[in-house]
Amino acid sequence: MKDNTAVISEINGLLGSNTRRAYVRSFGCQLNVSDGEKIQGLLKKMGYSFTENEHEADLIILNTCAVRENAEDRVYGIVGSMKKLKELKPSLIIGIAGCMTAQSHVAEKIKKSYPQVDFVMGTSAISALPDLLLETLKGSGFSADITEYDDFSETVEQVRGSSFKASVPVMFGCNNFCTYCIVPYVRGRERSRRPEDIISEVRQLVSEGYKEIMLLGQNVNSYGKDLGGDISFPQLLRELNKIEGDFWIRFMSSHPKDASRELIDAIFDCEKVAKHLHLPVQSGSSEVLARMNRRYTIEDYLGIVDYIRSRDPDFSLTTDLIVGFPDETDEDFRATLSLVKNVRYDNLYSFIYSKRSGTRAAEMPDSTSEEEKGRRMRELLEVQREVSTEHYKRFIGRTMRVLVDDVSKKKEGWLTGKSSEFIIVEFEGADSLIGQFVDVEITGAMNWAVTGKITERDSSK
Repeated sequence: MKDNTAVISEINGLLGSNTRRAYVRSFGCQLNVSDGEKIQGLLKKMGYSFTENEHEADLIILNTCAVRENAEDRVYGIVGSMKKLKELKPSLIIGIAGCMTAQSHVAEKIKKSYPQVDFVMGTSAISALPDLLLETLKGSGFSADITEYDDFSETVEQVRGSSFKASVPVMFGCNNFCTYCIVPYVRGRERSRRPEDIISEVRQLVSEGYKEIMLLGQNVNSYGKDLGGDISFPQLLRELNKIEGDFWIRFMSSHPKDASRELIDAIFDCEKVAKHLHLPVQSGSSEVLARMNRRYTIEDYLGIVDYIRSRDPDFSLTTDLIVGFPDETDEDFRATLSLVKNVRYDNLYSFIYSKRSGTRAAEMPDSTSEEEKGRRMRELLEVQREVSTEHYKRFIGRTMRVLVDDVSKKKEGWLTGKSSEFIIVEFEGADSLIGQFVDVEITGAMNWAVTGKITERDSSK
C-alpha cells in the first residue's frame, strides 16, 4: 500500500481544525461499493466526516460504473447538475472516480466539458486520492490519475455501510474479454489477493460480529491462477469455512467456463457457504454465446446445472441474461426462454444489450429493432414470473435460516431478509432482530419472495 502519511499530514495542515464533510456515492456493482468504502476510509484518515446530502458537503466524490451506456449518461447528468453547487460554494471540491474515469477519453471529456470537476482517478488509483486532493487544495487546477497500480490496498480502513454484512474482494480485473464487456479495459488483468490476507480479513470481520461475508471478483472461479496454482477458489472456500463463528459466506460472480465440480462440491461440503450459486449464462443460444466469447456452450452450461441438481434438485440458482445482443434471432431468443423454463432459476437479472465503445460487440452488425428487443424483454420477464411463482412454492412448509436485513417496505411490523438460498423472506418481527439470524417457517410464496413466521425457538428473541 502506498504510504500517504506525509501527504495526509500536509492536507491536515492546510485544512487545520476546520470541519469538513464528504459525500461519496458509488454506482454499479458490489466491487464498486467496496472501492467506495475504501475511498471513505482514506477520507476518514484526512479528517473528513460523511454526509448523505451533497448540499452539506465540502468534498463530493462520485465512484462511477461503465458497464452500460445509460450508467455513464446518468453520471454525466449528475455532474452537470453540480455546476450550480460549485457556483453557490466555490470552495467545494468535486472528484470523479471509478470505471468511467479509467477510460482516457472519458477523463479528457470531463476535463474539457465539466470545469466544475477538480480531479479524476481510475479504479486502480484509489491510493492516489490524497495526492489528487492535495493538488486541488494547493490550487493547481484539474488533475488526473488513471494509471494502474499493483496495489490491493491491504491496509486501507474501510468505512463499511453495514454492521453485519461485509464485502471482501478476493481478486481484481478480468481476463475473459467477453465481446460486450468493458470491464477488462477499465479494471485490468486478473490479480488475486494473497490467501492469507483474505483469511485474516474475514477472520477479523467475523470477530467484529459480521454475519455475512460476500467474496467479490469479476470471475472468482479464476482466483489463484496467477499465484502459481498453489490455491484455487474452492480451496479458499474450504479454508474460510474453517474460521470459527456464526456466519455464512457468499460469492460473486462465477463464470460458467470455470465452474468446476470441485467448486460445486465445496459449496455442498462447507456448512458456512450459502446454498446458492449465481451462474451468469447471458444467453440460451450457443451461437450467441460464441459471438459473446463466453467460451462455453449451452450443453456445457447444462452439464453444470445437471451436476448441481444431482446433488440437490431444489438448489437455488440465479443468472444474468442479455436480451437483444447484436443480430440475436427470434430462434436464439426462444432458446433463452427454453433455458429459463428448463433450469428453473429462482431469479434472474436481465438487461437489454447496451453498446459499449471500445468493445468488439460495438462493431457488430445488428438488424434487430429496439422495439423488438423491448418486446423480447417483456416476454422474458413474464416467463420468469411464471417460473418463480411456481418454483417458490417448494419452500412452503420448510424452515429457512434468514439473515434479517431491514424492516419490510410492504407491511407495517414486518421484517425482510434473505435465506441461505438467497431468497427474500418476509415475516412479522421486532426491529431488534435486524442483523441477526432467525429461523422462519415458510407459509406462503409469491413470484419475488416467500412469507412466513418466526419459529417457536426464535419467537422470544
